[in-house]
Amino acid sequence: MSVFSRSAELYDLIYSRFKDYEGEAAAVAALLGRVHPGARTLLDVGCGTGEHARILRERFGYEPAGIDLSPELVALAARKNPLARFECADMVDFELGRRFDAVLCLFSSIGYVRTLENVRRALVCFRRHLAPGGVVVVEPWFEPGGGAGAGAGALTSGRTTLVTAESDDVKVCRASRLVLEERLSRIEFEYLVARSGGIEHLREVHELGLFTVAETLDCFDAAGLAVEHEATGLTGRGLYLARARS
Repeated sequence: MSVFSRSAELYDLIYSRFKDYEGEAAAVAALLGRVHPGARTLLDVGCGTGEHARILRERFGYEPAGIDLSPELVALAARKNPLARFECADMVDFELGRRFDAVLCLFSSIGYVRTLENVRRALVCFRRHLAPGGVVVVEPWFEPGGGAGAGAGALTSGRTTLVTAESDDVKVCRASRLVLEERLSRIEFEYLVARSGGIEHLREVHELGLFTVAETLDCFDAAGLAVEHEATGLTGRGLYLARARS
């Protein structure tokens, strides 16, 4: 069962309150226009509900595809992008039978693989799906010890957040609590969901690995990718830009 198995339908409603998908997609398009101006086909790894893919397709003319471990999120992504191919797959071990001008892994999705060995395995898969001249773009999670992977504020164990959102059909309140271990961040999510038919309580626990920049650079190298690291990136968490080594 995926970590989003119960909350997938609430995902866009919650993140529409604070996540700038339009701005991030525009930044990705500008980056690709600079480093690979001929790029047209994109693979969005850890695609979620396909919102980045939708904007990159509608506003910038890219041809996206996507994978995610959650069948619920994949179904939503496919609904938004009916002419694109979205499917359930594990980023550490997948083969789609085609190559792409760019492989994207945004919104810190790489953290869900939890271990450095899995980071390396994922990057090998990314490299295998690159067309000649293609680029890999990865937005990381945070470093161990509470430090940011690149410039975003440090993680603090015990930190809590609260987000509320509503539509015509549903009102939701999401509380979260972060617990840090040496190499792992655990986020406990509690949802209170109110609909006309009743009130429901949902709970999820998300675990993301904590990797240093140096360790991550080593994983790119081991996967046969020449990489550059940018300290700020799309959201302050940094960004890795890589190409296959010849």
